[in-house]
Amino acid sequence: MQKAGILGLGCYLPPKKLTNSDLAKIVETSDEWIASRTGIRERRIASKEVATSDLGVEAARLAIKDAGLSSEDIDLIITATITPDMAFPATSCIIQDKIGAKNAACFDINAACSGFVYTIVIAQQFVNSGLYDHVLVIGAEKLTSIVDWKDRSTCVLFGDGAGACVVGKSEDRVIVSSFMGADGSGGHLLSVPAGGSRLPATEDTVKDRLHFLKMGGNEVFKIAVRIMVEAATNAIKNAGLGLDDISLFIPHQANMRILLAVAKRLGVSQDKIFMNIEKYGNMSAASTAVALVEAAQENKIKKGEHVVLVAFGGGLTYGASVIKW
Repeated sequence: MQKAGILGLGCYLPPKKLTNSDLAKIVETSDEWIASRTGIRERRIASKEVATSDLGVEAARLAIKDAGLSSEDIDLIITATITPDMAFPATSCIIQDKIGAKNAACFDINAACSGFVYTIVIAQQFVNSGLYDHVLVIGAEKLTSIVDWKDRSTCVLFGDGAGACVVGKSEDRVIVSSFMGADGSGGHLLSVPAGGSRLPATEDTVKDRLHFLKMGGNEVFKIAVRIMVEAATNAIKNAGLGLDDISLFIPHQANMRILLAVAKRLGVSQDKIFMNIEKYGNMSAASTAVALVEAAQENKIKKGEHVVLVAFGGGLTYGASVIKW
């Protein structure tokens, strides 16, 4: 079985910033209220004509270039998103066409904020088995398209963006081990209630604002800390390593308080937890992807070190991967 590793990385953030002060003009809130509770100062907002696939395309092109490949070298495209351009076709198919990856098979996955980690694990299996040589993995979201701007408890949290990587046979940046899990009994805590077969779009579902993201914040917080620690611990154990062997944790950027609580429960120092939530907020499947790219760009990871990607999201889903740089 061949080793799967990360050949190239790329991310894209829309240029427009929405600060906490900007939000205070829309809903009853303040910079101090948001920052003290979430760690978020600003987030990126895609313009109305930009869709999730457009964000994914930009990140994908950078990742392919970083890998020293062409679009035609890509065998498979997997996009993790909860904000697809439309119900179908898959956003991966739209991205495939836009970047000219005519030799690639395509599909999307919906694991919410855990999506990028789940997709890394899926890509690893295809490469390890020898079925595909170059898998393009994308986490892309336009969360502002499903945010209720009248709900101050949720609209302050989310932003738009995309991150991508190419997974292929490699002796560097090797995906060593992973762990995935889910607890469907908590699915109601994070959802968009309407728009599917359960509640198709009607005048009433629109009037009742059921096409926007709903979240039980306090309950999610408690569960998130526990399951992120569980996922990271299991992935590290599966790699035959201990906590002291991990140089950096790259978590889903949901809330600064969650990340600090995870660090405390793991018993690691805060400087081992990579955070960029202040700049981007929660970008769901794109969060861990963008954080990985920025950690690499900022030289936070050195050759030979082990890093852990860890995330939780709607479903409820959770997962972690250990990568040896």
